[in-house]
Amino acid sequence: MTHIHTLRQDLAAAFRWAARLNMHESIANHFSVATDDTGREFLLNPVGAHFSLVRASELLLLNLDKPETYQGPHAPDPTAWTLHAALHQKLPQARCILHTHMHSATTLCCLKDFEFLMLDQNACRFHKRIAYDRGYAGMALHTDEGARVAALMEHGKSVLFMGNHGVIVVAPTVAQAFDELYYLEKACALQLAALATGRELALIPDDVAAVACRQWNDYPTEFSNLHFTALKTILNQQEPDYAL
Repeated sequence: MTHIHTLRQDLAAAFRWAARLNMHESIANHFSVATDDTGREFLLNPVGAHFSLVRASELLLLNLDKPETYQGPHAPDPTAWTLHAALHQKLPQARCILHTHMHSATTLCCLKDFEFLMLDQNACRFHKRIAYDRGYAGMALHTDEGARVAALMEHGKSVLFMGNHGVIVVAPTVAQAFDELYYLEKACALQLAALATGRELALIPDDVAAVACRQWNDYPTEFSNLHFTALKTILNQQEPDYAL
């Protein structure tokens, strides 16, 4: 199996599981993965494709140096092109980019001046790794928007909270990106539930959160890969057409 075919199957699996977990939104939102070290070539979902139906072979292979791949009848969604093309090129950590409007995370993005809380073990995974874009100004259609967003995620940030909009998660692999997306939404849901009680929150001290973050990132069992392999095993049994 070629490198690109493996990436196609991994990204298609991420779409299918995002739909299963209700992290999708109609035919909106976009996932991509770079196929080379420059980030100038990447896979992206085609316009109008529902996450629950995405197949590996149907993903667009786009190349900044080949205009025919991103123009004409197979042109990608313009907002996806604006963001993903810039992030893949400008952020070395952004081999895979997942952008969603998943419910709990987006709810927190709509709270004025909200800062993600170190409230549980899952939250600690994202200690000092979240950037914020609080100036919502409409859809990402301006040609400079991708560069502006990329600048917010410099210095190794892997999550962007987009005010009044949604979230972006970036990672070196599809498996790691999806695992991060999954745990981010779990942590956000817990924070919403805790805030709703109106009780005082038992926040984790910053130094402890830093330790837990390192433990997450250095976990000895390649946790993200094991998680994603299990998800693909389920798809292979229940929805094998994702890999076609």
